[in-house]
Amino acid sequence: MNETIQLGEIAITVTRKDIKHVHLSVHPPDGRVTLAAPTNTRLEVARAYAISKLVWIREQQRKLACQARETPRQFIERESHYVWGRRYLITVAYQDAKPSVALGNKRITLMVRPGSGAEKRAAVMHEWHKSLLHEVVPPLIQKWERALKVTVSAYFLQRMKTKWGSCNHAAGNIRLNTELGKKPKDLLEYVIVHEMAHLIEPTHSDRFIAILEEHYPSWREARAELNELPLAAEVWKE
Repeated sequence: MNETIQLGEIAITVTRKDIKHVHLSVHPPDGRVTLAAPTNTRLEVARAYAISKLVWIREQQRKLACQARETPRQFIERESHYVWGRRYLITVAYQDAKPSVALGNKRITLMVRPGSGAEKRAAVMHEWHKSLLHEVVPPLIQKWERALKVTVSAYFLQRMKTKWGSCNHAAGNIRLNTELGKKPKDLLEYVIVHEMAHLIEPTHSDRFIAILEEHYPSWREARAELNELPLAAEVWKE
């Protein structure tokens, strides 16, 4: 069962894991704080460690609070949208035909039926982003299956509120945030490697870090870049 350390207004969720060192994390987008500690660590020791890192915790939370957020997308003429890290302006066209999206030079053309509202336009764009990911993800998975000597039984794309990806170690599958279609492809690859590494080591243990260090040495830079990019403004349902 998880325990909580309360330091003023900061609540820190403590979990015990089979690791050698304490890992303190401040998670986007809301600055949630977690502390993973070796199995036999007393709560007072974990608390003392958290207190020693209080300035760092507040600084990370401040950075997240100041981080750029996308304004809610309306999917209207000349609105900015991102594909693989590049900015495009959207053009909305109306035609009594199946909705479609076309990517041109610095411009995205969204074709919808007359009378389609913002919700429908958003749904068409979301499905299009998923289609882009479905083209790119399988070759990356195959590449890293060979490198990591693991097998991904399946992958899923879905909207996620606070994570870029997740791994179900028992089922052998991974899930990826559809927002990754808006980010540079190398960051998508980092998330895929991260989640596939969990098929070898389910926890964020020293062994897991060693796997990333060996196979994706720039993982810290990729993680930092990913967490510094604008956060989506959509209020997503679970």
